[in-house]
Amino acid sequence: MLFLAAAPTALEKLKRVPPEFWWKLGGAVLAIAVIAFILQRVAQMNKIVLAVICLIIFSVVGVNWIYERNEPAFMTPIIDKVAPFLPSKGSYGAKQQTMPGQAPTKK
Repeated sequence: MLFLAAAPTALEKLKRVPPEFWWKLGGAVLAIAVIAFILQRVAQMNKIVLAVICLIIFSVVGVNWIYERNEPAFMTPIIDKVAPFLPSKGSYGAKQQTMPGQAPTKK
Protein backbone atom coordinates (compact mmCIF):
# COMPACT_ATOMS: atom_id res chain seq x y z
CA MET A 1 0.00 0.00 0.00
CA LEU A 2 2.85 2.43 0.75
CA PHE A 3 4.31 1.75 -2.70
CA LEU A 4 1.14 3.06 -4.36
CA ALA A 5 1.12 6.20 -2.23
CA ALA A 6 4.76 6.99 -3.07
CA ALA A 7 4.27 6.75 -6.85
CA PRO A 8 4.02 10.20 -8.48
CA THR A 9 0.75 10.97 -10.22
CA ALA A 10 0.47 12.23 -13.78
CA LEU A 11 -0.38 15.73 -12.55
CA GLU A 12 2.78 15.82 -10.42
CA LYS A 13 4.85 14.72 -13.41
CA LEU A 14 3.33 17.46 -15.56
CA LYS A 15 4.16 20.08 -12.92
CA ARG A 16 7.83 19.12 -13.20
CA VAL A 17 7.95 19.80 -16.95
CA PRO A 18 9.76 23.13 -17.59
CA PRO A 19 7.71 26.03 -19.02
CA GLU A 20 10.06 26.29 -22.04
CA PHE A 21 8.77 22.92 -23.22
CA TRP A 22 5.18 24.15 -23.19
CA TRP A 23 6.13 27.30 -25.12
CA LYS A 24 7.92 25.21 -27.76
CA LEU A 25 5.01 22.78 -27.97
CA GLY A 26 2.53 25.64 -28.35
CA GLY A 27 4.69 27.25 -31.01
CA ALA A 28 4.91 23.98 -32.94
CA VAL A 29 1.13 23.53 -32.83
CA LEU A 30 0.63 27.13 -33.98
CA ALA A 31 3.16 26.66 -36.80
CA ILE A 32 1.38 23.53 -38.01
CA ALA A 33 -1.97 25.36 -37.99
CA VAL A 34 -0.52 28.32 -39.94
CA ILE A 35 1.11 25.98 -42.49
CA ALA A 36 -2.18 24.12 -42.96
CA PHE A 37 -4.02 27.42 -43.49
CA ILE A 38 -1.43 28.62 -46.00
CA LEU A 39 -1.51 25.32 -47.91
CA GLN A 40 -5.30 25.53 -48.18
CA ARG A 41 -5.03 29.03 -49.64
CA VAL A 42 -2.23 28.00 -52.02
CA ALA A 43 -4.35 25.13 -53.35
CA GLN A 44 -7.01 27.67 -54.39
CA MET A 45 -4.50 30.14 -55.88
CA ASN A 46 -3.88 30.73 -59.57
CA LYS A 47 -0.97 28.47 -60.53
CA ILE A 48 0.83 31.13 -62.57
CA VAL A 49 0.80 33.55 -59.63
CA LEU A 50 2.05 30.72 -57.39
CA ALA A 51 4.87 29.97 -59.86
CA VAL A 52 5.94 33.63 -59.93
CA ILE A 53 5.93 33.84 -56.12
CA CYS A 54 7.99 30.64 -55.85
CA LEU A 55 10.44 31.90 -58.49
CA ILE A 56 10.96 35.14 -56.59
CA ILE A 57 11.45 33.36 -53.26
CA PHE A 58 13.89 30.81 -54.68
CA SER A 59 15.81 33.52 -56.54
CA VAL A 60 16.23 35.66 -53.43
CA VAL A 61 17.36 32.67 -51.36
CA GLY A 62 19.71 31.46 -54.10
CA VAL A 63 21.34 34.86 -54.65
CA ASN A 64 21.74 35.25 -50.88
CA TRP A 65 23.46 31.85 -50.70
CA ILE A 66 25.82 32.87 -53.51
CA TYR A 67 26.59 36.28 -52.01
CA GLU A 68 27.11 35.05 -48.44
CA ARG A 69 28.36 31.54 -49.40
CA ASN A 70 26.31 29.98 -46.60
CA GLU A 71 24.46 27.40 -48.69
CA PRO A 72 23.70 23.91 -47.35
CA ALA A 73 26.41 21.34 -48.01
CA PHE A 74 24.36 19.43 -50.59
CA MET A 75 23.94 22.61 -52.69
CA THR A 76 27.67 23.49 -52.79
CA PRO A 77 28.43 21.76 -56.15
CA ILE A 78 25.63 23.68 -57.87
CA ILE A 79 26.48 27.01 -56.20
CA ASP A 80 30.16 26.56 -57.12
CA LYS A 81 29.18 26.45 -60.81
CA VAL A 82 26.88 29.50 -60.64
CA ALA A 83 28.91 31.67 -58.21
CA PRO A 84 31.53 32.97 -60.69
CA PHE A 85 28.80 34.78 -62.64
CA LEU A 86 27.40 36.69 -59.64
CA PRO A 87 29.07 38.94 -57.04
CA SER A 88 30.11 37.52 -53.70
CA LYS A 89 30.70 39.19 -50.35
CA GLY A 90 34.49 39.31 -50.61
CA SER A 91 34.83 40.05 -54.33
CA TYR A 92 34.47 43.86 -54.13
CA GLY A 93 37.11 44.23 -51.41
CA ALA A 94 39.55 42.01 -53.32
CA LYS A 95 39.16 44.12 -56.46
CA GLN A 96 39.71 47.35 -54.53
CA GLN A 97 43.02 46.09 -53.10
CA THR A 98 44.63 45.65 -56.54
CA MET A 99 46.18 48.30 -58.76
CA PRO A 100 44.38 49.14 -62.00
CA GLY A 101 45.36 46.70 -64.74
CA GLN A 102 46.38 43.91 -62.33
CA ALA A 103 44.41 40.74 -61.87
CA PRO A 104 43.01 40.27 -58.37
CA THR A 105 44.77 37.63 -56.29
CA LYS A 106 42.75 34.81 -54.78
CA LYS A 107 43.05 34.11 -51.09
